[in-house]
This record gives sequence, C-alpha cells and structure tokens, in this order.
Amino acid sequence: MQERTFCKWLNTKLEVNGYPPMSSLVKDLSDGVRLIQLMEIMGDVSLGRYNKAPRMRVQKAENVNKALEFITSRGVKLTNIGPEDIIDGNLKLILGMIWTLILRFTIADISEEGLSAKEGLLLWCQRKTEPYNEVNVQDFSSSWSDGLALCALIHCHRPDLLDYHKLNKTDRHGNTKFAFTIAAEHLDIPQLLEVEDLCDSSRPDERSVMTYIASFFHAFSSMDQAQTESRRLEKFAELMQSVWVSRNDYERRIRLHLSALSEIQLRWAATVFSGTYTDAKAQSVNFTTYKHTTKRSWVTERQDVATLFGNVQTKLRTYGLREYVPPPGLTLSDLDDAWKTLLASEAHRSRAINAEIRQIKETLRKRFAELANDFERRLHAISSELTAIEGPLEAQQEKVHHIQTRLPAFSNTLAEVAVAEAECNAANVEENDYTVFTCQDLEFELELVTQSVAKKIAFIDNQIVSRNMTNLTPAQLEQFESTFRYFDKDESNTLSPSEMTAALASLGIVYSEEDMIFIYDQLVEDYGAVTFEAFINLLVDITEDQTSPQQLREAFRGISTGKVCSVIQ
Repeated sequence: MQERTFCKWLNTKLEVNGYPPMSSLVKDLSDGVRLIQLMEIMGDVSLGRYNKAPRMRVQKAENVNKALEFITSRGVKLTNIGPEDIIDGNLKLILGMIWTLILRFTIADISEEGLSAKEGLLLWCQRKTEPYNEVNVQDFSSSWSDGLALCALIHCHRPDLLDYHKLNKTDRHGNTKFAFTIAAEHLDIPQLLEVEDLCDSSRPDERSVMTYIASFFHAFSSMDQAQTESRRLEKFAELMQSVWVSRNDYERRIRLHLSALSEIQLRWAATVFSGTYTDAKAQSVNFTTYKHTTKRSWVTERQDVATLFGNVQTKLRTYGLREYVPPPGLTLSDLDDAWKTLLASEAHRSRAINAEIRQIKETLRKRFAELANDFERRLHAISSELTAIEGPLEAQQEKVHHIQTRLPAFSNTLAEVAVAEAECNAANVEENDYTVFTCQDLEFELELVTQSVAKKIAFIDNQIVSRNMTNLTPAQLEQFESTFRYFDKDESNTLSPSEMTAALASLGIVYSEEDMIFIYDQLVEDYGAVTFEAFINLLVDITEDQTSPQQLREAFRGISTGKVCSVIQ
C-alpha cells in the first residue's frame, strides 16, 4: 500500500513537469536518474550535469549520491541509507527516504494553531470535520476507513460538490469511492489510495493516509488563499467604489455650496432700498433670519464637506494610493477663500442696512420736526394776531371771525404731524434733537387757541350787546356780565336752566320753578338759547319795570299772544 501510494505521489510531480510516470520504486529509482529529476522538481533548482543513461554501477552510484547530497543540503536528515541501498532496491529504506521527502516537502509546512507537520494536519482535520456527527478523526488510519471523513472535508470547503446529509452512512466503499472521484475530478487531488486500502484494511497505513490527506490540506489552503485574495480584491474594489462615490459626492456638494455662497452675495449686491423704514427693517429681519438659519446650515455643510474630503484621503492612504486632488476651484482652500469673501460681504451688507436705518430715522426726525415747528410757529402767529386785535367792536368781530375760519386748516396739518409722529414711533425713534414739541403738545396748544378765539368772539359779541344797552349803567353791565361769565360753567356763552336760575338768584331775582321754566323756554324761543344778549335783555326788562314775577310772566304771555295775532293777521 505504501509503495503504491508513494509511487503515485512521486508520479504527480513527474507528470506535471513532463516526465513519464514510474511503475516501480525499486526499479525506476535504481539508476538515480528519476531521483535527480524529482529533486530538481522539488527543489526548483538544477543539480547540474549527471549521467542520464547510466549503464555502469559507478555511474548509477554517482547519480544517486548527487541526489542524496542535495537532499542532505536542504536540511533533510537521512538515516541508514546510502547509494547502494537504492541501487540494490532496498524497498524499506527507499520508502523511508520517500517518506522523509514527503514530510519535508509536503507536510512540514503545515501549521494549525501553533502545531505543525503531523499534529498540525491532524488538528486541521479535526477542526474541519467537527460539525459532522458521524465523523471522529483521531488518527490517520482507521478514522478514515468509512469514507465519511473524506466526504466531510470536501463538503466543509465545497458544499456544492456533494450533499453530505444525503450520503448513505453505512456504505463505506461507496462513500470512499465517491470522495476519491470528487477529489480527482473537481479538486485536482490525485487518487493516491485505493478504496480497498482504506475500507478493507484493519488498520490503513498511516503514512499513506497522511500523504493523501496532505493533498487535501494544500488544495483547500490554495482555495482559501484564492478566496482570501478574492475577498481582498473585492474589498479593494468596494473601497475604490466608495472612494469614487465619496469623491463625486464631495465635488457635487462643494460645487453646490460654493454656488449658494456666490448666489446670495449677488442677491445682496442687487438689492436696493426703497427709502422706507418698513422696507429697511424687513431687509434687516431677513438678514438676521439668514444668519440664524441658512448660514448655520452652511457652516454645518462646510464642516461635513471637509470631513468627507478627509475620509477620502484616509481611505487612499490606507492602501498606499495616490491622494485625491480635487478639480480646480473645488479644493478646501477654494472653500476657505469663498467663506472669507462671504464674511466680508456679510459685514458690508450689515453696515449698509444699519446705515439705511439710521438715515431713515434721521429723515423721519427732521420731517416731524419741520412739521411740528412750522405748526407751532403758525399757531403762535394766530395767537399773536388774536391778541393784537383792536379797533371798533364790529371790526374786531370781523377779524376774529376771519381767524376762526382759518383754524380748521390747523386740524388738517395736525393730522399730518400725527402721521409723521406715528412713523417715528414705528421706527423706534425715541429722541429728536430738532424739536421740543410732540403731537400731543401741539394738539393742546391748538385747543387753547381755539378756545381763545371762541372766548374772544363771545367777549366782543357781549361788548356789542352791552354797548347797545344804553338804559343800564356801567356798573350794572359789569355786574350782569360777571354774573353771566361766572355761571357759564362750560364757557359756551349760554346758560342752561339751572345756570340761569342760579345766576338770577345771585342777583336777588327768584322765580318759582314753573315761572322759571316758562321764562327760559320763552328766551330760547326768541334767541335760540339763553345767550348773553338774552340774559341782559331779561335783566333790563326786570330792572327797568321792576315788575313782579307774575307781571313778567303775563308780559311774556302778552308778547306771545301778540305774535300769534300778528301771524293771524
């Protein structure tokens, strides 16, 4: 079994390199030619010139000795074997030498969790077959006699090649043959053993089994390495894809960001002020809103873009790739320059808005002051004109009435002043160095002048009435006039019923309530109201005739009857 296995193992080396296979270890190795060929293949070197067709024993010995020296030079220790043993066909020593070569060139480099060679290979087999309940690998002999361990190794690495769970676990020969076939046809693992070597032997040869199983280790290790390289390439491809996406995202975002910064500056530059406080304040509010919302989102975006750029560079440096250089105009320094320009534009925009608001406030102050001061000058002129009136009473009366006709215009002007003051209040103008007047001040002064004109008119009218009352002494006129003025509480130049009653009583003239009502109604009927003229005429009638209240009442009735008769006539 061992001779057949080792011969097949050596043939795999020879056939791959174009040499014909051996049929017998004893015969084919005896001249040293095949042994030199095998050493050149395993060592990947040339052993120089040798006898390729030796006929003499000495020539064969030279060839075998050259091969053995090469084996020894590679650190392989050969025990109790010399050229004559191989030439003479000592199978046991030949198998021992080949096993030593197998260990050195096939099994020695196997390592698993710190264990190497046989122990490492056994641990590898145990790790791979552990999930399979029917498999218990404890050695390289009977543990492989049912074929299930071989099938488990294949299924563990290539589940696509066989369905382990559908195997007939009792078919030892079938499972072993199936594993040999799958390994040879799909995994390029040559069949070094025969089915009978494993299934029909009470204890399969350990070295033969190890040699075959080592082929599985190398085959699957190459597969794992290929998968590792594939995963590495896939990971690299994913990295490059990620870098490509990140680069595109960076360029798109920084381009949009720079465009937004430029656009708002162009909009600011094109903005004009209408000259009103409402417009300037609205622009100020919009600018403040921009700083609290849009600008803050831009600050965040700027940081995110810089971080994205840094991530791209980090990924490239991790794999030793050339750093990413953004297109012209899209570098981080370009972004920094754009932000410097933005901040300068913001400062200019803020100064422009503040200057406009200050100018508008100043204009509102001056406009209000101009209206208020002009109003006060005109009103003062009216007051002075009223004070300076003199001459005949009728002339004075005409002038005062003329002044009175000019007062409504002041109300219209005062409305303009009120509008100007409201505009100042809306613009938060709290101080005004151009005037000391407020709209309330001017309204108060206008009211005073209006009252003064009304009083002047009443005074002149009363003077005319007094002048025409020739049958009263000056003292009487003075007394009557002061009485009228005193009881004219609302300064309307008329007396109400209660005011007239009190005025007459103060002069010692008392009537019953019925008579007083009658007299008052008669005066209202004759004069339209109890004016100063009506009051004086009433007192004249009373003082001249010294009539009693009853007589005065009858006199009024007579007058009333006479008027009726006149109407009838």
